[in-house]
Amino acid sequence: MTDIQHIDGPDGRRLAYAKTDGTGPCTVFLPGYKSDMDGTKAVHLEAWARDRGRAFLRLDYSGHGRSGGRFEDGAIGDWVADAEAVITAATEGPVVLVGSSMGGWVGCLLTRRLSRVAGFVGIAAAPDFTEDSFWAGFSEVQRRQVMEDGHVALPSDYGEPYIVTRRLIEDGRTHLVMRTPLPMPFPVRLLQGTEDEAVAGDVPLRLLDHIAGDDVRLTLVKGADHRFSTPECLALVERAVEEVGG
Repeated sequence: MTDIQHIDGPDGRRLAYAKTDGTGPCTVFLPGYKSDMDGTKAVHLEAWARDRGRAFLRLDYSGHGRSGGRFEDGAIGDWVADAEAVITAATEGPVVLVGSSMGGWVGCLLTRRLSRVAGFVGIAAAPDFTEDSFWAGFSEVQRRQVMEDGHVALPSDYGEPYIVTRRLIEDGRTHLVMRTPLPMPFPVRLLQGTEDEAVAGDVPLRLLDHIAGDDVRLTLVKGADHRFSTPECLALVERAVEEVGG
C-alpha cells in the first residue's frame, strides 16, 4: 500500500493523502460522508491503477480518516476545499474524479473549480444530500433541535450515529448543485445500486438529467447496495474509470 503523506490545507487543516505515480490522467478517489481513503473501493482502485501503471490519488477530508480536525466541525465547503488543496498539491495535468456517495457531490463541485477535469465517475452519488435527504427527512422536532441546539444525532447503519450540525445544513445550502447548471463537457459515468438504502432511487435519474454533457451514462445494478463493493460492482467501477480516462 502507498505511503501516507500530509499537507497543511485550508485554515491549517492537516490533510492526509496517498499518491501513486503513473501515466495518464490521475484518478482521484473522493470518499463519502464519514468515510475515508482506506475504504474498500479506494484501496481496490489504488491496486488496480498500480497494476496498470496509472497515476492514482486517494485522500481524507479534514475530520475524516488520517486527516486532522473533528468531523463535527466540518461541512461540505470545507471538504471540497480540502480535496482541491490536495489535488493541487499532489497532481499535475488532467484528473479523473471518482466520487463515492458524498464524494459525488464533492466531485460535482470540483468540476466547477478545476479546469483540468478529464472525466467523472459517480458511485451512488449523493448531491445536495444535506438538504434533500437530511433536512427534507427531518421531523419538525429534529429541525428545531438542529437549529436551536446546533446539532441532531441520526442513526447509522455504519456504526456510531451521524451528528448533523446546523453548520452542515446551512453550509450545504450554499453549495447545492442540483438547482443551478452543472456543465460536464467530458465523459461521465454514474453507477447506482437498486437496493441502495442511503440514496433514493430518483437521485441518479435526476443527476443524469441535470448534468449538461454529451457523454453522460447511468448504470443501474439490480440488488447492489450503497457500499457498491462486491467484486462485480468493483469491476464496473474499473470499467467506468477506463471509459472516462482513456
